[in-house]
Amino acid sequence: MPFSELSCEAFIEVLASKEPVPGGGGAAALVGAIGTALGNMVGSLTLGKKKYADVQDDIVALKEKAGALQKEFIALMQKDAEVFEPLSRAYGMPRDTEEEKAQKAQIMEEALTACCEVPLAIMRCCASAIELQEEFARKGTAIAVSDAGCGAICCKAALQAASLNVFINTKAMANRERAERYNKEAGDILCEYTAMADRVFTEVAARFN
Repeated sequence: MPFSELSCEAFIEVLASKEPVPGGGGAAALVGAIGTALGNMVGSLTLGKKKYADVQDDIVALKEKAGALQKEFIALMQKDAEVFEPLSRAYGMPRDTEEEKAQKAQIMEEALTACCEVPLAIMRCCASAIELQEEFARKGTAIAVSDAGCGAICCKAALQAASLNVFINTKAMANRERAERYNKEAGDILCEYTAMADRVFTEVAARFN
């Protein structure tokens, strides 16, 4: 059964077990989806309100983007589990002969590459989601602005969690050129969007002082 079809309780239970999946990447994707949905809720509460008539078209567009991101996060939650399983198996492959060593190295490299690309995709989604939170916080209804702030911080946590899944896999890669390319993209996204999420949180919190 896909992880997205599990109840919250069942997902948490399997996450806490010694099963290899889901892990940090899948959890990051789920948290990203939750954070995005919080902003989307702000949009839902803003639609149809006369006070926000001048931003209705903007809110509709933001909600469409948020809805698409939510689906992408859920797909990536499952994809993260799928790409990790080959890596988990590769670690257990024999390496007694030169041929076995070469085969294991090749399979490991392929698996590590996939295990970098999925959390990088999660990071890109988190970046887009944080941009949406900023817009929801500025244009959405004031009665739910705290939810946009919560969403930004959830997406920041998901971003940071996904980055660790990139960095642990690039550390083990033999192709250092590819590894450094992944590290640079992850580092750049992390730097820009953790700062943006913090800014959204600060701006939202300031409205209650």
